[in-house]
Amino acid sequence: MKVPRPWWGGAALAAVVAWAPEALAEAPAAAAPKMMTLQEILKAGGPLMYVLGALSIAALAFVLYLVATLRVGAVAPADLLHDLREMLGSGRREEARLACRRNRSALAAVAETALNWLQRNERGDPVLLKEVMEGEGSRQAALLQNSTQYLMDIAVIAPMVGLLGTVMGMLQAFNAVALDLARARPMTLAAGVAQALITTAAGLIVGIPAMGFYAFFRGRVAKLTAQLETASADLLALLTASRSVR
Repeated sequence: MKVPRPWWGGAALAAVVAWAPEALAEAPAAAAPKMMTLQEILKAGGPLMYVLGALSIAALAFVLYLVATLRVGAVAPADLLHDLREMLGSGRREEARLACRRNRSALAAVAETALNWLQRNERGDPVLLKEVMEGEGSRQAALLQNSTQYLMDIAVIAPMVGLLGTVMGMLQAFNAVALDLARARPMTLAAGVAQALITTAAGLIVGIPAMGFYAFFRGRVAKLTAQLETASADLLALLTASRSVR
């Protein structure tokens, strides 16, 4: 036998069906968390956030500096090599020396060192000339490599500063519980945990791009060093040939 449903059951079901979409639509808006502003993040992270901010500015400055300096035109410019070919081919060593002195590239430093050595040792052994140029070339390559080391230092220091902030934040949270368990406030615990998480994230945000740029510029230094070696070998042949012209 079929039992009839009470009239209020269908009415209640209809009301639930009508109300449910509106409730589901309003629920995400009510539960959406409030986004922290930059000032609130800096305040929550503590004083170490300013240290990480300084490291990020330094990393950006080094990146811009390396972009400007690690270029073929700043290391082994083709126009300088072309001018040196013409000058040394006609025996104009003094003019070539002045051209190298006006140029601040690594190739100019190698060429000027070689020309100065030839001025003092006109009849010197060509093997010694090659060693002099290789020594100056190695010094210039080391300077190029050392210029990228600062990014590596920032990539290592920034996560360590973030880790220090993590430890300080967790100590703050645990001290709030250890000193007075009965009156431990959730806000104090949340502030300590927030400092730990924010400083950790900030340290990684600074360190990871710095490490990536270091790897990129390290590869560029390797390519520029190879081009410097090729140009120096060409220059050695020009200097050796110019000795007979002079």
